[in-house]
Amino acid sequence: MAEAERRIAHLDMDAFFASVELLSYPQLRGQPVVIGGRGNAPEQGADGALVFKRLRDYVGRGVITTATYEARAFGVGSAMGMMKAAKLAPDAILLPANFDAYRHYSRLFKEAVAAIAPDIEDRGIDEIFIDLTEVPGETRALAARIKQAVYDATGLSCSIGVTPNKLLSKICSDLEKPNGLTLLGFDEIPARIWPLNVRKVNGIGPKATAKLAALGIDTVGQLAQADQGLLQDYFGAHYASWLARVAHGVDERALSSSRESKSISRETTFERDLHARQDRATLSTILTTLCERLADDLKRKDYVSRTISIKLRYDDFQIVSRNLTLPAPVADAAAILQAARVCLKRVPLQRKLRLLGVRASTLETPGATLAVRIPVQGDLFA
Repeated sequence: MAEAERRIAHLDMDAFFASVELLSYPQLRGQPVVIGGRGNAPEQGADGALVFKRLRDYVGRGVITTATYEARAFGVGSAMGMMKAAKLAPDAILLPANFDAYRHYSRLFKEAVAAIAPDIEDRGIDEIFIDLTEVPGETRALAARIKQAVYDATGLSCSIGVTPNKLLSKICSDLEKPNGLTLLGFDEIPARIWPLNVRKVNGIGPKATAKLAALGIDTVGQLAQADQGLLQDYFGAHYASWLARVAHGVDERALSSSRESKSISRETTFERDLHARQDRATLSTILTTLCERLADDLKRKDYVSRTISIKLRYDDFQIVSRNLTLPAPVADAAAILQAARVCLKRVPLQRKLRLLGVRASTLETPGATLAVRIPVQGDLFA
């Protein structure tokens, strides 16, 4: 089937973790709320009313899992250190993450979507791609029906972008948040996609954005018109070719809708390049958080893993990865973290880093899951 005939939707739950928390604490709606860390649960005051912790009172190395849109307006965002966030939004309310609740609502919204459009690619706890090509119905009405089904099942809103491919749908689901519904065809790319900053394209991170800006390229449209030779000089042939294609909205990827996952991964691109020594505390927190979220993904999908891998992207865009096959499968965060640190001991850490990722592969359904302790001399990022 030609790409122009496809109807691919990207559904992204709106501030998912924070929105789930607001179901329990509706009195916090409209306020800046940050989710992250442990031990930040509200306490009952002398008058019986709940007393919520404030971000300004936090002390530690924790990072933000997510935040409400009111908190994001202060510049607070996911994966940001909470001590840094406290300087931006000191009065924001701080709540601990509750992954059992998030898993529950994730299952509910995906079941609601699958009842309408079963061809789904699961992208994590709060987002999915949906192939609507063969689903009967006019596109806008169908997308609105899915949004209503998600709300009826969860009480939560989502944003949907529907376009001919995954690349454009991922961009469009973010254009009218929260509670957005955006449709786009190829003929609308110059008017609606080209004016956007290049950072809106999934796969163009902060470092590439800065390098493009140094070339006078800030928007997707400017990238589409850029000289290919210039891009190759700065980014290499492979990445330059990819940049040119995505700037024109080209993406032939099919949905990966198989229920049998080959691997599950979590990764994050840093706000600034980090060094293993000078930024050890920050990297340790990020690595721990990635392992915790990976463990949550494994639990949610009912898998254990025999192979744990780490992925690093250096400040020169070079990517390295290392893996460790374990004697028994693991699924808990502590065992994943321990294995990830073993992998880290096998990579050079002299250059600054711009991305860190952890992956679980060789997946199995659990029988008797064993926690494996891997001895490490001198834990990295600890």
